[in-house]
Amino acid sequence: METVTEMVPVRGALASVAFKRSARARKISLRIDAAQGGIVITLPMRASRKAGLSLLLTHEDWVADRLAALPGALPFVAGAMVPVDGVPHEITPVPDARGGAWVEDGRIFVTGEPAFLARRVTDCLKRLARQQLATLAVAKAKQAGLSPKCVRVKDTRTRWGSCAPDGTLAFCWRLILAPDFVQDYVVGHEVAHLRHMNHGKNFWALTEALTTHRLAASAWLEANGPALLRIG
Repeated sequence: METVTEMVPVRGALASVAFKRSARARKISLRIDAAQGGIVITLPMRASRKAGLSLLLTHEDWVADRLAALPGALPFVAGAMVPVDGVPHEITPVPDARGGAWVEDGRIFVTGEPAFLARRVTDCLKRLARQQLATLAVAKAKQAGLSPKCVRVKDTRTRWGSCAPDGTLAFCWRLILAPDFVQDYVVGHEVAHLRHMNHGKNFWALTEALTTHRLAASAWLEANGPALLRIG
């Protein structure tokens, strides 16, 4: 997928617009990239950039309002308070120590030079997400008499989790920032897809047998999901 990014005026302010050309796209689409604080316009192979800008202009007020409503970015820097399992943890440099980065006693300790801090925090949280979400997924799958092919974590921007036809489960690593009950629901939801690749009544019955947090977690993600994407 080819991507070209440029700055485009949107209601009087410059905004980052990523034009993505996709062979799978059948029509021009527009979405807000909460993680980057910008706009993504997906173009079919034969669609022009001008046509994409025309769609943006048609929805300019909606786009401007959505961009203005985005939470502020929370970069990984020394002293930042970053949630882990929904609990704030302070990023604490320990430059002379060894071990990369780890979570302990309400802090995220990071070794080495400041230039490596953000990457090491990200790697630490991805590793923790992989361990925690995989353990939860395997336990829930066993409860339902199922078994995932494998469990992966990704840097996804539009879905918190997914289940592939071959039984591979994938989760956004930023779920490790959310409270336990949110992780429990997303994992239960995707594990249920191992048996039902749809959202029919049997799927929801299995989901609710695997997790009791559907309503609370869905509401939490609706309210706080965009903020998670602005972390890191």
